[in-house]
Amino acid sequence: MRTRRALAILAITAAMAATGACTATGSSGGGNAGGGSKVTLSVWSWRPEDASTYKKIFDKFHAAHPNITVDFKPYKSTEYNTILSTGLTQAGGPDVAQLRSYGGLQPLIEAGNLVPLDGKVAGLSNFETTALDGTRGKKDGKVYGVPLEMSTFQIYYNKDIFSKYSLQPPTTWDQLISDSQALLSHGITPFAAAGKDTWLLPLYDDAFAATRYGGTAFEKKVLAGQAKFTDPDYVAALNVLNQLKPYFPKDQMGLAETDVQTLFATGKAAMIPEGSFALAPMKAINANLNLGVFNAPPAPGALVNNPLEVGWVDASYGLNAKSTHQKEALELLQWMTTADFGHMVADDLKQVSLVKGVQSADPLLSQMVQDYTQSPTPYLMLVDFRYGTPLGSDLQAAGLQKMLLGQQSAAQVAGDIQNGIAQWFKP
Repeated sequence: MRTRRALAILAITAAMAATGACTATGSSGGGNAGGGSKVTLSVWSWRPEDASTYKKIFDKFHAAHPNITVDFKPYKSTEYNTILSTGLTQAGGPDVAQLRSYGGLQPLIEAGNLVPLDGKVAGLSNFETTALDGTRGKKDGKVYGVPLEMSTFQIYYNKDIFSKYSLQPPTTWDQLISDSQALLSHGITPFAAAGKDTWLLPLYDDAFAATRYGGTAFEKKVLAGQAKFTDPDYVAALNVLNQLKPYFPKDQMGLAETDVQTLFATGKAAMIPEGSFALAPMKAINANLNLGVFNAPPAPGALVNNPLEVGWVDASYGLNAKSTHQKEALELLQWMTTADFGHMVADDLKQVSLVKGVQSADPLLSQMVQDYTQSPTPYLMLVDFRYGTPLGSDLQAAGLQKMLLGQQSAAQVAGDIQNGIAQWFKP
């Protein structure tokens, strides 16, 4: 996806900011909805934290489609890709599956595991072209998923802790460091940051340091072959996390995402770099959290002099080519294109719906969308560098973990990223 696509997502968010086993009852996959028979659709996801909300959402679908029941089966996010790729090739897999976007989708398409939805789901017209770009086949340009949501990544802060110690969201890097030192002096971890779930590390680096490497301007250059990941500005951006390491938990590398969400939600940490998708899970831990959000001020030596917010089209739902209930599955996917479903994504799941015209009633989510609209930057490794092996995000995640453990320098991490991506990426 080129820079123009990342920027074009503004067209999606601007409107918002203006505010398988498929099991037939009594059988194992041979039934159909015709003649009043009951059908259960298996829907797989990587979001166990959303299970109770999805139950309510799919109960509403069932009320309007009484012959179809949805069995929502969530799996651990870090294990989901492997589970799904296996499940789509054999009996017992899903009818409808939550899909990764951009390059993460391509292996399933190339293996013939998914049904193209063009001409089968009329409601695809309810999405901007840029939203659908995250769900297209790289080679055939067909759409394989109904876009679910866009994710943004920023820094949440606990307003009560900030108020207690007379702190304000930082507008300069010096203030960010000064606030962090003040929090440490009071025995509070400044940033709840994970290291065990390494997929978060590239997002941390973009959230804190996209300003240092140049954001979308660097994206454009590297895609055109005019810059490399070994360029000094990108190396310096990787090193920003080293500068912040004293303000991360001492046991960071042993902490998973759920651990740091709990650390933050229980008031033991004052800030957490996290996605829009984390709002509901953190509120579930502590409904009384008094939250605010901000984007990191430009890092030292930054090429962009204003804060940037990371964003990307995150997920969609697609149809398993082996589903024995494709008619009913398409009914569900069509329903997922409606404003009714979009509002439930925004207000119940508390995620940024991509259905045209749907706005969130949550003021915090609205602010995230508005901030992204004003100053966007892509989740670089996901949007552009997951179209070959090794994945750019895997290279960066592994390298940043080694860097934070003191096993590699930022320059060595950058070299490994460049060498790995060069194996398949051609500008």
